[in-house]
Amino acid sequence: MLENRLDSEPWRGLPLEVADLIEPELPAITEEILATIAREVPEYERPLEGRFGDGIRRGVNQALLQFVALIREPDAGRGAGREVYVELGRGEQRVGRTLDSLQAAYRVGARVAWRRIAEAGQRADLDPEPLTLMADAIFAYIDELSADSVEGYAEAQAAVEDLRRQRRQELATLLLRQPPAAAADVAATAAAAEWKLPRRLTVVACADGDLGAIAGRTPVDALVTVVDGTGCVLIPDPAGPGRREEIERLAARATLALGPETEPSEAGRSWALATSLLGAAAAGVVTGSGLLRAEDHLADLLLASNPTVTSLIAARRLAPLEGLTARARERMHETALAYVRHQGNAVAMAAELHVHPQTARYRIARLRELFGEDLDDPDARFELELALRAGR
Repeated sequence: MLENRLDSEPWRGLPLEVADLIEPELPAITEEILATIAREVPEYERPLEGRFGDGIRRGVNQALLQFVALIREPDAGRGAGREVYVELGRGEQRVGRTLDSLQAAYRVGARVAWRRIAEAGQRADLDPEPLTLMADAIFAYIDELSADSVEGYAEAQAAVEDLRRQRRQELATLLLRQPPAAAADVAATAAAAEWKLPRRLTVVACADGDLGAIAGRTPVDALVTVVDGTGCVLIPDPAGPGRREEIERLAARATLALGPETEPSEAGRSWALATSLLGAAAAGVVTGSGLLRAEDHLADLLLASNPTVTSLIAARRLAPLEGLTARARERMHETALAYVRHQGNAVAMAAELHVHPQTARYRIARLRELFGEDLDDPDARFELELALRAGR
């Protein structure tokens, strides 16, 4: 067990006199590390002044002091001392740098510290074994500092992503509001969300549970979020090169309802149609899967928007079919729908129904027996088509 701890924390094997040997050297080591970092790490090649300089100087000084403390009391751990290096990682993320420069500074510090401590050990006639262990201890310790900074960097990055996600959700909610939000409010929210408002956009609605399957495949400039429990993707410039293919590829993984292309100020209307279509598809009112375009189902959406009125029309206009058997009722339902679509043209009806034209004429005669003069009344025929489409 002790051997395992020595592998990960080699300072545990150093004699206490090593700490006494190192401590007087710390001020000189600190200054040399700072000078070498400024010389060898381009990002830090500037006067170590102000908040930046204080942070670097504090990091180097605390690293050396903590290292000496660990030699003296290995079981005390680093405790709150970790926060210095976690914060250094956060700071690198905040100023928009990667961790490369900070990691390079750590390597410089380890190299300078090892050389200066080795020189002090040789002057004090320290045995070779503690010197060798000292090298292991310094580089293992630097690895810990580096891990702390990686943790801080990741925390800061996650916080930024959370804020960005929150602001983009606020933007989506604002864009989809009806009546439309003030243009100045939308512009300010878009700027805060780091999303460039396009001249034209389209809105895609999907089940919340399907959003994860498509989120990683959406166009890079799309705004992806959840609005009122429904997955939402706002896609800029839907008529742009390759956009249609990108949208169709998304539909290979989920059922998507696509609203009409529109200006950002009218996105709420597009969203309303997309969510209505998604609901109609889930209810079976609209059949199909993959990519469903609202503009291809406007009549269906109109019927689905007021089921009470639709059911009253259906009860009134489809009453003549009630006395038929289920099979006959289904057959005459298909025939009547083909009749109103093709204005009674027997040849066109036959092609749609996959029957002989003479069979279509027979069915037309049967329709006239059932519906009588209503087939010639424009208003009655219009309501009949609504009822037949709703029943379909």
